[in-house]
Amino acid sequence: MKIISWNVNGIRAIVKKDFIKSISVLDPDILCIQETKAQDIEVEKALLPLKEQQLYINSAEKKGYSGTAILSKPRPITISYDMGIAEHDSEGRVICAEYAKFFLINVYVPNSGQQLVRLPYRRQWDADFLTYLNEKEKKKPVIVCGDFNVAHRPIDLKNDKSNYNKTAGYTQIEIDGMDNFINSGFVDSFRHLNPDEVAYTYWSYRFKARERNTGWRIDYFLISNAIVSKVKSSKILPEYFGSDHCPILLEIDI
Repeated sequence: MKIISWNVNGIRAIVKKDFIKSISVLDPDILCIQETKAQDIEVEKALLPLKEQQLYINSAEKKGYSGTAILSKPRPITISYDMGIAEHDSEGRVICAEYAKFFLINVYVPNSGQQLVRLPYRRQWDADFLTYLNEKEKKKPVIVCGDFNVAHRPIDLKNDKSNYNKTAGYTQIEIDGMDNFINSGFVDSFRHLNPDEVAYTYWSYRFKARERNTGWRIDYFLISNAIVSKVKSSKILPEYFGSDHCPILLEIDI
């Protein structure tokens, strides 16, 4: 099975580029999209060329903000949205697709914001999301993918020292949150297979960051330890453009 995760930074914008062509080339069994920045009907319209696939959408109440979607060739057994916590469930950040042998969870983790104004909320969100994942894992293995909005280790961003505890996505609180996912038994599939590879999934639109490869690795496939042996590859695909993020790929024999 081939799964692609991609923060598109606006579905209506990216489909005006080569997004549909890129997805046709990549040909995933399941596509997880983050940051659609659109309402359900707008997402449906943008993804109409891929209409033969099952489409599931979780849009934020606030227009033009956040939002997730899953396109799936195999039909899931069940689909559920959000965590069941009112404080977290208005921004369209979580979709869970249940398949025969695993849960696939598509997530767009909140950014801590300018001046880290949302960092306390982010700490609570991470804790509640881990509880949610652990409850799912009691039933069957979990694959969770998406934009986690954190660079986990110094290798995962270009300028670690100048950003540490100053910039959203690289504070100790956010790093601790990712540590908690890993310590609970979830495996960072890319780092597991590529322990020393320097590769990024996000580049600011400013300062020619992508051209200079001044990036961050903040998009992940985390998988239950029970199915790590089934992973065939976990890759970052920077050759695909259209967003300030690139897609990431998991191939798993499940």
